[in-house]
Amino acid sequence: MKIARILLAAAALAIGAGAAQAEIKKVRIGTEGAYPPFNSVDTAGKLVGFDIEIGEALCAKMKVECTFVAQDWDGIIPALLAKKYDVILASMSITDERKEKVAFTIPYYLTPGNFIAPKDTKITEITPAALKGKTIGAQSSTTGATYLEDKYKDSEIKLYPTQDEANADLAAGRLDAVLADKFVLYEWLEKSTDGKCCKFVGPDLKDVNPQGTGIAVRKEDNELREALNKAIQEINADGTFAKINAKYFPFPIN
Repeated sequence: MKIARILLAAAALAIGAGAAQAEIKKVRIGTEGAYPPFNSVDTAGKLVGFDIEIGEALCAKMKVECTFVAQDWDGIIPALLAKKYDVILASMSITDERKEKVAFTIPYYLTPGNFIAPKDTKITEITPAALKGKTIGAQSSTTGATYLEDKYKDSEIKLYPTQDEANADLAAGRLDAVLADKFVLYEWLEKSTDGKCCKFVGPDLKDVNPQGTGIAVRKEDNELREALNKAIQEINADGTFAKINAKYFPFPIN
């Protein structure tokens, strides 16, 4: 009799889990819209970029209807917690601090940090000692900003609402260097007019984003997180990720 009750309870839990999974019909995806080539807004006002295409591919695998919502970076986690959308897919680095507020999927890509500086810079080393007294820019509330504040205490750190604003001040000569994710800096250096001013300096900094880049969900939304994990594995296995990767970068980013 006891075994029968246990089996009935297990069956009820399984049915409940299946029902919870079946309830995922629509997913609202929050993204910044100001971080090209990963996410930006085109001239028609539409969200475009690597993250958007990855999101569309994941939704296709999950067989759910997805919509995208633009949100300023500084408020992107509070808006998730306020249920403005269901996930954050915005090239967000996984950090222990962020994991106190949200849950992350497995990483969907990996990126080191890098410094860039004007082409005529006298900077040859990027150690904290070498950059003492230099003015360095980064986007606020990013792993790059945290890295600078933790390690470059003798430099002047200037933080900006968007990466584009930091890059613009570098191009205008108001900064000595900028620290950000390598791939977003590559896009600016290679494909923008302003980016022709500048170059990478120093080696890749793998300790800026050691846990990779993931998709954030509310902690209670474990079924959604697991569905996203499965979809990430599927788009890697069937070549979808590689196809999207090749559209934006001439090298693999995962």
